Amino acid sequence: MKKVFVVFYLLPLIICGYACNKNAIAQAPEKPQQPGTEFAAAATINQRLGRGINLGNTWESSWDKKESTPADFEKIAAKGFTSVRLPIRWEMPDRTQFTPPYTINNTFLNKIKSAVDDALKNKLHVIINMHHHDSLYARPDELKPMFLAQWKQIAAVFKNYPDSLLFEVLNEPHGNLDAGRWNNFFAEALQTIRETNPKRTVLLGLAEWGGVSALGKLSVPQDEHLILTIHYYNPFHFTHQGASWTAGSDAWLGTRWRDTELDRQEVKDDFKAAIEFAKTKSIPINVGEFGAYSTADMDSRIKWTRFMARYFEQQQFSWNYWEFNSGFGIYDPAKNTYNTGLVNALTADAMAAPTPVTFINLYTSNFLNPQADGWRLYNNDASASSTLGITNGKAVITIASQGTQTWYIQLIRANTSIETGKTYRLTFNATSDSNRNISLAFQQSSTPWLVYGSKQFGITKNEENYQYVFTAASTDAKTNLLFSLGKNGLAPVTLSNIKLEEIRF
Repeated sequence: MKKVFVVFYLLPLIICGYACNKNAIAQAPEKPQQPGTEFAAAATINQRLGRGINLGNTWESSWDKKESTPADFEKIAAKGFTSVRLPIRWEMPDRTQFTPPYTINNTFLNKIKSAVDDALKNKLHVIINMHHHDSLYARPDELKPMFLAQWKQIAAVFKNYPDSLLFEVLNEPHGNLDAGRWNNFFAEALQTIRETNPKRTVLLGLAEWGGVSALGKLSVPQDEHLILTIHYYNPFHFTHQGASWTAGSDAWLGTRWRDTELDRQEVKDDFKAAIEFAKTKSIPINVGEFGAYSTADMDSRIKWTRFMARYFEQQQFSWNYWEFNSGFGIYDPAKNTYNTGLVNALTADAMAAPTPVTFINLYTSNFLNPQADGWRLYNNDASASSTLGITNGKAVITIASQGTQTWYIQLIRANTSIETGKTYRLTFNATSDSNRNISLAFQQSSTPWLVYGSKQFGITKNEENYQYVFTAASTDAKTNLLFSLGKNGLAPVTLSNIKLEEIRF
């Protein structure tokens, strides 16, 4: 099972059409180079990664220990994938000593080596990573020596492998391994890897669970062999509905993704910052994980997966779908059958035309001094302090103390009505004195405070229009429509032109 809490981010570009890039990004990988030959540049490697898949819930699974087989890689290659990502949990006591010199069990190392060899035999590019390093997330400063020692050993074992093997330093840093620490941890791990692998391509992930909310906090070392890897599971209430490891997700069951132009625009908006970052830093992008859980309806899963794959290719991203043969998977090992719709969405289908829609206006904000139009500002903890003012038809939230949680400062409009199965669009204008994140949610107004839908936005000094589209899985005439503004700095936030519409198909 994929355990992620995502991350809402990333950007409108002019789309050139699927045909213009599919040959460049989806071509079969070049024959792996032999040890000792010159390694290709990161951009070339990223192009060769092309269309990939994760062999998830296998080497990283502690709840259901499984190991890969040669047949896994044969099946992956036979379906037209050109790369495979191997999530690996190295930190388990039977795999790595937790005391100096932090020796990795040789038997386990050889198993991973065999898996890599099996993948390379099928002409797949291979990404190996460090996955579910829970002790490191919890106690990063204490276990940093272990983390670096592990990479020293891994790098040494694979130093003579061709450039079709890639290293990903750590999956989804989070917890106490915050963005600042992660910059230092990655830089030191990269230096350790470069001692034995001076030109191997290394994937650089993002803090705060791997999505682009932390993009502005990321430092990229001076290194020509890096790829930026991003994880994408938006809309989260669609992709993780009914996921047993995500609290409250049963309330999202029935959420659909209809592939409207609005749905697509949200994805483009999410990737906007990442594309600009990649251009500025001259670093290629890999989408290392994306997928929709099996409890979502299959028609929506196929539409979502197809659009993501084609859109990523249009942006010249390589990608690795989550995952091959488990809860998000394209293959059922018990029945030896494939989900043909998902396979085709990933590897064969062209970009479809968006679903047409009409709009019914439900609410438009009207801020008039001193009228707040039913909106009230709440400081939900003693650590937070803020005030609400109305200026020139806009709501201005001035923050004196940000608090330690995003929900400690909330701007709320009560008694918003939503109905099961109906789809809504919320648009608003926002700006701040400096770049910062804010969150939007539709939430139950009393315990257990269920969140019906939510999204995080990165706002800037430039006033822009933002949107959120969601399908209600519950009926509630007293829903709180709210913005959470805590824990993201003291820069004031200005909101205006808030509009709620029902979308009809």
